[in-house]
Amino acid sequence: MKLKPVSVLLILAAVAAAVFVGMKFLPSSPPGPTPPAATPAAPAGNPSLTVATVLPQRVQLPITLGANGNIVAWQEAVLGSEANGLRLKEVRVNVGDTVKAGQVLAVFASETVMAEVAQARAAVAEANANASDAAANATRAQSLQRTGALSVQQINQYQTTADTARARVESAKATLDAQQLRLVQTRVLAPDDGVISSRTATVGSVVGVGTELFRMIRKGRLEWRAEVISTELGRLGAGTKVQVTAPSGASLEGTVRMIAPTVDPQTRNALVYVDLPVSADSTMPVKAGMFAHGEFVLGTSAAVTVPQQSVLLRDGFSYVFHLRDRTGDTGHVVQAKVRTGRRLGDQVEIVEGLPADAHVVVRGAAFLTDGDLVRITDDAAASGAAGSASPAAAPAPISTTTPALPVAKP
Repeated sequence: MKLKPVSVLLILAAVAAAVFVGMKFLPSSPPGPTPPAATPAAPAGNPSLTVATVLPQRVQLPITLGANGNIVAWQEAVLGSEANGLRLKEVRVNVGDTVKAGQVLAVFASETVMAEVAQARAAVAEANANASDAAANATRAQSLQRTGALSVQQINQYQTTADTARARVESAKATLDAQQLRLVQTRVLAPDDGVISSRTATVGSVVGVGTELFRMIRKGRLEWRAEVISTELGRLGAGTKVQVTAPSGASLEGTVRMIAPTVDPQTRNALVYVDLPVSADSTMPVKAGMFAHGEFVLGTSAAVTVPQQSVLLRDGFSYVFHLRDRTGDTGHVVQAKVRTGRRLGDQVEIVEGLPADAHVVVRGAAFLTDGDLVRITDDAAASGAAGSASPAAAPAPISTTTPALPVAKP
């Protein structure tokens, strides 16, 4: 027999009411002790890296003033031709040769000049003969003055002729001297010791008076002309030592010779002339025309330095890591923003931002962040550390992959 839907609903309502009443009147179990609240897990505390630390050093660093400038010849002599219209017969030196004062550099063809010298010498002899004859005539005329054989005017004419002949002798001698000087000028001589820096002389060419043949650096001396801002000129003076660095990286010591008496009104810079040492064998690491940087040594001052590898450059600022606290061989590090100054070798001056007694991280600093827990090696061994990080042993990673269930065969 099938039940009607209304009957089914009434039966279900009765069952639900009976269950509710039974649960309400059942005896409740006595309350037990409240379980303790879950304690948060303690941090693992594993050091992230092994680092080496060192204390900042107090040293004396030089006070310097940097400048740039050109290296030029101390004095450059221009050697030209004094002979006119002569053929260049021989060139005895080349660029880079070291020469001595009076050394022959070039020779012109001298045949024409030697012929002119001989002609001038003959003219002198002729003038001497004429002068002797005129002098003898004047003497005879003077002896006949008392006899009245010659008038006073005639006697004066003989005397004038004798004086003119003597003047012609002097003129002929001067012409001879000029021709002999031209003969000397057929040889181009070095005016001083130095190094040939340029040569335009060509064998066989016929050059005019004043034509440039050679350029020479006198004494082989070079100088560095540093451009220094006018506000810093008061710190410099004659005798100040300078360390000049060549483009090749070679360094040499110079000495300030003088400071220019004027300042460029456009750049407000003045030239400071620095003498550079002279090399006996012309093997200077710098050459005329080079552009070099130099440091004027103005004295020394106390400074706090740290190894260069401990200074990190991040976002355009310099940072170092130092220990905040230390427990045994572990501790936390703090990132400190610092301002750097001078450099000497692998040491960097810290101007501000670092306590003088801070233990600075040297090895492994590049891999740290602020607040990291690290393991610390011996400070004494850290002073010679190479600067590479040594990660501490980390626990094995926990796998989160669900194992695959076996597939039932049909």
